[in-house]
Amino acid sequence: MNQFLFFFLIFFFFFSLFAKLSLSDPRATEAALVCTNRTASTTERQTFISNYLAVMDAVTPLIVQQRFAAVVNGTGDTKVFGYGECMKDLDQSDCNVCFAQCKTQILRCLPFQLVTRGGRLFYDGCYLRYDDYNFFSESLSEGDRTVCNTSDAASSNQTVFRDYVLQLVRNLSVEAPKNDGFFVGSVSRGNVSVYGLAQCWELVNKSACESCLANAVSRIRSCLPKEEGRALNAGCYLRYSTEKFYYNSTAPPVIGNRGRRKLAVILATTFSTLALTLIIATAVFCVNKKLVRKRRERKQLGALSHIVNKSKLNFSYESLERATNYFHDSNKLGQGGSGSVYKGTLPNGKVVAIKRLFFNTRQWVDHFFNEVNLISSIYHKNLVKLLGCSITGPESLLVYEYVPNQSLHDYLFVKKDAEPLRWEARFKIVLGTAEGLAYLHEESKLRIIHRDIKLSNVLLDEDLIPKIADFGLARLFPEDKTHISTAVAGTLGYMAPEYVVCGKLSEKVDVYSFGVLVIEVICGKRNKFSEDSVSILHMVWNHYEVDKLCEAVDPIIEDNFLKEASRLLKIGLLCVQAYAEMRPSMSTVVQMLTDDAHEIPQPTQPPFLNSSSTEVSQNIASETYNSQPESYTQCSGNSMTQSMIEPR
Repeated sequence: MNQFLFFFLIFFFFFSLFAKLSLSDPRATEAALVCTNRTASTTERQTFISNYLAVMDAVTPLIVQQRFAAVVNGTGDTKVFGYGECMKDLDQSDCNVCFAQCKTQILRCLPFQLVTRGGRLFYDGCYLRYDDYNFFSESLSEGDRTVCNTSDAASSNQTVFRDYVLQLVRNLSVEAPKNDGFFVGSVSRGNVSVYGLAQCWELVNKSACESCLANAVSRIRSCLPKEEGRALNAGCYLRYSTEKFYYNSTAPPVIGNRGRRKLAVILATTFSTLALTLIIATAVFCVNKKLVRKRRERKQLGALSHIVNKSKLNFSYESLERATNYFHDSNKLGQGGSGSVYKGTLPNGKVVAIKRLFFNTRQWVDHFFNEVNLISSIYHKNLVKLLGCSITGPESLLVYEYVPNQSLHDYLFVKKDAEPLRWEARFKIVLGTAEGLAYLHEESKLRIIHRDIKLSNVLLDEDLIPKIADFGLARLFPEDKTHISTAVAGTLGYMAPEYVVCGKLSEKVDVYSFGVLVIEVICGKRNKFSEDSVSILHMVWNHYEVDKLCEAVDPIIEDNFLKEASRLLKIGLLCVQAYAEMRPSMSTVVQMLTDDAHEIPQPTQPPFLNSSSTEVSQNIASETYNSQPESYTQCSGNSMTQSMIEPR
């Protein structure tokens, strides 16, 4: 028994030396982010971003399959080229982790007012780039960078250190083009050790690889005698460091017989020990791998991984990937600000909708927490049901019940073959949406504010029953509070004035958004919000003032329902009044909709009357501070700007 324990301890010691090599860090450490900005029209910006999102969606499965990806989407000036690749020493799981994080962080190159025509993000383990021209074979460009460590090397002889680094990077630049564009090596003499890695991207040919690395060598000289340096070119990556940072390489050291002999001794000792304790080795490896995975999950998701793993909501990433035919475009249902949605069929035949989250890290965590920890605990016929989620793969997925008629926006304004909505259907949709909101605000065990009620977030099932979806911006609302202050997030045209100007959030913010939705549904028009359009709130208010609300009703609605339709428009105007306390609660709205005898008060003027976003902000600020009740005058003079709003 003691002898067995002795061999176990010996093996565990040597295995621990190599555990870091076999389970390498994904090296998701940012080396440089390069963005190229250019102003663009609203239409061009939206099209470019849509093409960009499609490219990012297509890149990920290719990375999983072959570790690099080149994708093109769009036409003309809005065409987007995308490329991604992992360092060849990483294993596939670390490649997936690195690239998933790289995708979220390159979003920093997409500001709201500008279109970034190009973005490059270098991580030490992977690389991602997009641009509006074909750069696939490009090896050098104006955006190339050299990144140096701030600390000098600890070597007592800086001249020797400099010589070793230059010898190493020169050899790497020569050997990499001969070895499929990748080579690692080290110098280890006396107390001086330097490690290096060179890699050219897959689409760069051998001659371009050679010139790219030659340029990288000449530029990385500027880092000496710093202990670490990187040359980040359009077609290649070159790095040296006093710390060994690469893994899983079969390439021999570039120079240094001593290092080669040392490695041979370690390998011989390890393999001999491994032969004696093969069973224990397998067990320890599995345990160690599981611990590394759990540690990585905790780091990325914090407490969320614990919540998901303990719940019944957990799906495997692989099963959802297969359910969507690996996220094939033919299964894509739509795309929004928070992610792309795909139709999927589970092994039991159940059809579901699967969302691939597309957020930067902070927003992604908030969205995921809301959906999994908040919305999964409530049930109502007019709320989309969350069935589960997956956090085990390179991307995070949410699984919902499948709603076949897609969104109210699609049904009204996108589908060309859909039968126009008659009065009965429109009334049922408005009533169902109101009942869903009343449940969130007043009837569920949690008091929840949705914050993003709009046409595209109301889905229609096969019987045109509405279901409120996308709770990524939802917030819990304390029972003892009249309002809370929060950062502004939502959709321009649907947000209440006190929320846009002051950041004051209450359930009346949802009431305002619902009022806009009601007016859109009854008028059959979108609440367009651009410099060359007039808000339908303005249009409906003008008809109300001259007692001709029926003229604002969608002509498709039958004449014998004009009175009922006009009544709904009046309820909509009540919901979009400028002052929150004058808007009805959603339970009161439900009573107005279901009881014809319920008296409807006279509405006051809505706030959004001008089309320009600048005019809107000035109009809101003027009305808010000059004529609103005393409870609003405490807001400290904030005026609305586009930068305060998250487009959805």
